[in-house]
Amino acid sequence: MTRRSEFLAAAGGRRFHNERLSAQGLVRAVEASTDGVPGDPVGGGLRIGFTITKRVGHATERNRIRRRLRAAVAQAAGDLPVRPADVVLVARRPALHAPFETLIDDLRRAVAVVTKPQDQKSATSDPRPARRGRGKGAPASGASAAAPLLASGATGSAVPAGPGPARANAPSPPPKACDGPTDG
Repeated sequence: MTRRSEFLAAAGGRRFHNERLSAQGLVRAVEASTDGVPGDPVGGGLRIGFTITKRVGHATERNRIRRRLRAAVAQAAGDLPVRPADVVLVARRPALHAPFETLIDDLRRAVAVVTKPQDQKSATSDPRPARRGRGKGAPASGASAAAPLLASGATGSAVPAGPGPARANAPSPPPKACDGPTDG
C-alpha cells in the first residue's frame, strides 16, 4: 500500500490492538478484473502497509521496527489469509525489543482478526454499534415510559408506579433565575 487514501480506507475497518502493534484492516470488494476473468480481486490479494510515528523513537529506531515488521510479514506470508484486503500495521515502541517469534504471532493474529469476513447478519443490519445507557428520550431508571410522574408523586395515568421511588419531573428554572429580590 502506498497511497494515503488506501491507509485511510483501512482505518475505517476492523481493528486489533496489543502492546506491540495495532492493526487496521478492510476487506476489499471482489470485482471483475480488466482481463475479463470474473471474481478476480482488483489489486491482488492481501496488501500490507506500515505506519511508525515519530513518537515511537528516532529515525534509526523507526527504521529498525519497520525492517523487523517486514521480515515478520515475509516469515508469516504462508500462514496469512489470501483474502483481498488492506491491512495497516501501526507499530509501537515495544516492537523494537520484542522477540521476533512474538512479532510473528502478533502479526498472524492481527491479520486474521481484521480480515475476517463479516457474517450476513451484521452486514445487513445497522452498522453502528448498539448504544448503552439512557440516551436521548429514554426514561430514567425506575420510571415508566407510559406513565410520567407528576410533582405530587402520582402517575399521569391509571397505571400504578413501579416498585422504585416516585420522582417528580418538575421543569428546571431558567438560567440565572433568582428566588428573591436582588437588592441585597
